[in-house]
Amino acid sequence: MIRLSLALRRGWQAACASTLAALLAGCASTVTVDNGTAPATKTATTPAATDAASAAAAPLPPQRLPANVPLSEIAVAPLNTPTVTSLDAPADLWERIRRGMAMPDLDDELVRQHEQWYLARPDYIQRMTERSRRYLFHIVEELERRGMPSELALLPFIESAFNPTAVSSARAAGMWQFMPATGASFDLKQNAFRDDRRDVLASTRAALDYLEQLYARFGDWQLALAAYNWGQGNVGRAITRNQRSGLPTGYLDLSMPNETRHYVPKLQAVKNIVAHPERYNATLPDIGNHPFFDTVTIERDMDVSLIARLAEVSEDDVRALNPSLKQPVVMANGTPNVLLPWDNALIFQRNLKAHQGPLASWTAWVVPKTMTAAEAAKRVGMSERDLRSVNNIPARMRVRAGSSLIVPRSDRFDRDVPAHVADNGMLNLQPEAGTRRVVVRARKGDNVAKVARRYGLSAVRVAEWNGMSVNTALKSGQRLTLHLPPKAGSATAKKRSKPTANKTRNAASGKKKSGSDKTRVASKVKAP
Repeated sequence: MIRLSLALRRGWQAACASTLAALLAGCASTVTVDNGTAPATKTATTPAATDAASAAAAPLPPQRLPANVPLSEIAVAPLNTPTVTSLDAPADLWERIRRGMAMPDLDDELVRQHEQWYLARPDYIQRMTERSRRYLFHIVEELERRGMPSELALLPFIESAFNPTAVSSARAAGMWQFMPATGASFDLKQNAFRDDRRDVLASTRAALDYLEQLYARFGDWQLALAAYNWGQGNVGRAITRNQRSGLPTGYLDLSMPNETRHYVPKLQAVKNIVAHPERYNATLPDIGNHPFFDTVTIERDMDVSLIARLAEVSEDDVRALNPSLKQPVVMANGTPNVLLPWDNALIFQRNLKAHQGPLASWTAWVVPKTMTAAEAAKRVGMSERDLRSVNNIPARMRVRAGSSLIVPRSDRFDRDVPAHVADNGMLNLQPEAGTRRVVVRARKGDNVAKVARRYGLSAVRVAEWNGMSVNTALKSGQRLTLHLPPKAGSATAKKRSKPTANKTRNAASGKKKSGSDKTRVASKVKAP
C-alpha cells in the first residue's frame, strides 16, 4: 500500500512537472521561478527553444523538479470579470422576484402617492399577497423561462388584486383583466361552460405573450405597460403626436388618460414595497419558492364535487385553482387539465384509480328550438328554478335554438360532452313576449344595485343582464340594458313623456330649460 501511494505521488509529480515545463517553454516572455536562491531566467526566443519545449513536454523524473518550488507564487494575470451572482437558492419567492427585477425604475410624485396608499392599508396588502400565493410561483417560472423582468409577476396586484374571478365594469375578466375581444385574439375561449380569461395557465400564457408583443413594438417596458392598459393603438398615436411636435416620447411625456397615467406608478409602488419591505415597515407573508399546484389530466367528464372529494380538498379550493369553470362539471373535451394543490394531486390520482361508480352527473343538451326556461326544464326533467340557476338564465328571458344547457344525466342524456359543444357551446337568450328591452344611462355615483332599485328590479337580474356584479360601480353615462315587464314599460313610457309636456308648457310661458334639466333628461330611459 505504501509503495502504491509513493508511486502515485511520483506519477503526480511527474505530470505536474511536465505541464509546468510545457507552460514555461511555450511562453514568449520571461517567466521567473523563485526557489529561494538566485533568480533563474530562461527566455524562449529561438528555434532551439522550440525544440527544447518539445523535449520538455516529455515526462520528467521527479528529481528534475525542485521539491521546494512554491507553486502558489507563480504569477497569475488578473481577470476583469463582473461580479458573479450568488448561486444560493432564494430563501423565498419574494427574494426570487427581487433577483430578477430588470425594468427601469420610475421615480415621481405619483409613485410616492401610491406607496402611501398601499402602506396605509396593511390589511389589503395582506389579503392581496395571501391570495397570490396560489399563482405567483407559476407566473415567476414563466417569466424566467421567457427571460422577462420578474416584477411583471406583480402586475395582477394592480389589475385584479390577484382575484381570478374579478370582472370590471368594462367587462374585463380574470387576474390579468382581459377584455373579451383581446382575450379571443389570444385564443382564450369564452363560452357557456368556461371563460379562459380566468384560467390560471391560459390567461398567464396570453398575458405574457401580449406583453412580449407590446415590448417588441415599443422597445420600452413602461410604454408596453401603458399599451397593456390603454391599447397599443392609442399609445402608438400618442407617440406619433409627440414626434410630429418634436417632443420626447417616453411614458412620462405622453398625453394619456388618468387611469393609464397612474398605472405604471402603481406597479412601481408595489415593486418598491416588495424590493425593500423593511424600508417601508411592511410585512409580506412567507411564500415558499416551490410550486403550489400540479396539473392532473382527466379523460372523462367529472363533477367538480367528485374531483374535490377524490383530491381530499374543498370544492372552493378546486374552483380557486380552476376559476374558469362556470359549471358543476368539468368536460374532458374542453378542460382536460385540472389544477390541484401539489400534494393533493397524487392523492387524487390514487383515489381515482380506486373509485367505483359514475364520474359525472351532468351533461350538455343543445336546445332544438327557441323556448321558455319552463319548457326547457320540463323536457330535461328539472325544475325551472334549478335550470335557471345552473345555467344562469335571467328572468323574463327565452332560450334560443342552438343554445347549450347543462342538464342532469338520464337515460336520454347520458354521454360525455362532445368536443365541438365543449369548446363552442353558447347560451343565446331573447326577451319573453311582452317584455320590453330598454337601455338606461347610469348617474354619477350609481352602481348596479342603485339602478335596479330605481326601476323596481332585482339587482341580481340587472347584474346578470349586463354581465356585472351587484356592487359594480358605474361611470356616469354608462349604459345598462334592462328588461321591463309590460306594466313597468308603460309606466316608464309615461314618465318619458313628461319632459315633452313640460317643454310645451315652458315654451308657452316663454321659459328656457336649464342645463340641469337637460342633464336629468339625458339620464332617463332610452329606448333601443
